[in-house]
Amino acid sequence: MATVTTTDQAPAVSTRVKIGLGLAILLGLANIPFVLSPTPDGQEGPPMVVLVFSLVLGVLSIITAVIAWRTDSPAALRITAACVIINALSSIPAFFVDVDAGIKVAVAVTILVSVLSVVLMFSRSPGRTTR
Repeated sequence: MATVTTTDQAPAVSTRVKIGLGLAILLGLANIPFVLSPTPDGQEGPPMVVLVFSLVLGVLSIITAVIAWRTDSPAALRITAACVIINALSSIPAFFVDVDAGIKVAVAVTILVSVLSVVLMFSRSPGRTTR
């Protein structure tokens, strides 16, 4: 007769998923300082409501990424990905306004890192099934 044992350990999160979650956390942390330095009057830039929205998404992505890292929760993973994607989409208008080239490059890098983060978050080991 085989004995069945249970463990109290959380399911293991693969290295690729951890890297994706780490990138999501870094992207979330990068959103925090922008609300502290709004666009000066007379200059092109995001309105304060967009900065606050980005802050909320950033903080939410940090919280859910930590939960996903610790528990391997598919719901937390999806919420993290949604926050990262929406945040990346909200930065696209920077390409269509008159801002410095450096800002456009920073936005492009942020979008690429966001895509990489989401791809890594949903990459699974070959032998592992998705939920």
